[in-house]
Amino acid sequence: MNKNQKPPFKQNAIALGFTLGVHAIAIVGLLFLGLSKPPEQPKKLTTILVKPEDLPPPLAKEVEQQTTAENQAEEVLSPIVDENVPQNIPAVPVPPPPPTAQHLVAQKQKAEQAKLAEEKRKAEEAAKAKQAAEQQRLEEAQKQQAEAKRQAEAKAAKVEAEQKRKAEAKTKHEQSEARKAAEEAKRKAEADAKLKREAENAKLQAQQEAKRKAEAEAKAKHEARKAAEDAKRKAAEDAKVKQQKVAEEAKRKAEADAKAQKQKAAEEAKHKAEADAKAQKQKAAEDARRKAEIEAEEKAASAKKAQEEAAQKKGEAKKIASSAKRDFEQKIRRAWDVPTGSSGKTVSVRFTLSDSGSVSSIVITRSSGDDALDASIKAAIQASAPYPMPSDPDARREARSVTSTFRAQ
Repeated sequence: MNKNQKPPFKQNAIALGFTLGVHAIAIVGLLFLGLSKPPEQPKKLTTILVKPEDLPPPLAKEVEQQTTAENQAEEVLSPIVDENVPQNIPAVPVPPPPPTAQHLVAQKQKAEQAKLAEEKRKAEEAAKAKQAAEQQRLEEAQKQQAEAKRQAEAKAAKVEAEQKRKAEAKTKHEQSEARKAAEEAKRKAEADAKLKREAENAKLQAQQEAKRKAEAEAKAKHEARKAAEDAKRKAAEDAKVKQQKVAEEAKRKAEADAKAQKQKAAEEAKHKAEADAKAQKQKAAEDARRKAEIEAEEKAASAKKAQEEAAQKKGEAKKIASSAKRDFEQKIRRAWDVPTGSSGKTVSVRFTLSDSGSVSSIVITRSSGDDALDASIKAAIQASAPYPMPSDPDARREARSVTSTFRAQ
């Protein structure tokens, strides 16, 4: 027999081991193919960062399946021992079992879950950042828009005020003393006289309050000085009485202790009553002085407040009347049927209204030289009546007389 040729029993063992290994690999492959899901279409993956503590714990079922699969693989790969074959045959090296299908699927799912969680977190953070940026941009845009609107309104108000000032200055310059109405002069004189009377009354009232306050202060000082003098005199009298009392008590001490104690009690009661009366008198005088001062201050403050409120009310009435007059002029312009060929001509008119807004009188203060144009403005004034008069009496009185200049367009 050739030395390199192995015994028959060793060749049979090697063949048997090789056969078992091939079968084990085939079984594992069949298990993998049987348990695997059919291939799916590739999905779009989103990367999400997941912290280790956010990952769910591995399922016990997967561990059991993995253990069962490994045990089955070990059973398949375990060589079958033939009792007829000697036991001292060297073992055929078996490769380690490959990862089971369940284990691979679990690892793949875990990786995908971690990736999805990370992508979700990043997407949420990006969405939050984008939302915050958009919110900040909107707020900034709103602020800029509000500021632009405020500046535009301020500029428009300034331009309007300047135009109004120029128009009023021009109108005042163009007007002459001859065109001033007797009614306007009388109204102004009455208003000035009323203001003068109110100022004189307020001044007289303030002087009277100041005089009364000074008299009250002088009276309080006199009463305080008198009270101090009375206290000083009373103290001197008390000292004298006390000295006399000491002498009398020394003289009467020998006569009877009971009588001396009785007299002493009577003197102390008298002294206490006088002191109480004095304290009450001083307190009453001080209370009266303080009360007089407070009343004087309150009356002065009330007078000042009434004067300020009257001035403020008058200013507000003029402002309301001016606004109403502008509305009247706009209403007239809308109703004005300008005659043909009158473009560029101007006519000045003054008209008075009743409290209900009806037209009382119309006077052309400066004619345009065109009778038709003058008549058309009068007709427009009549057609626009009644005018919406202010509800405030002072403002309504101011708005009853309107002087305006109209230019034909």
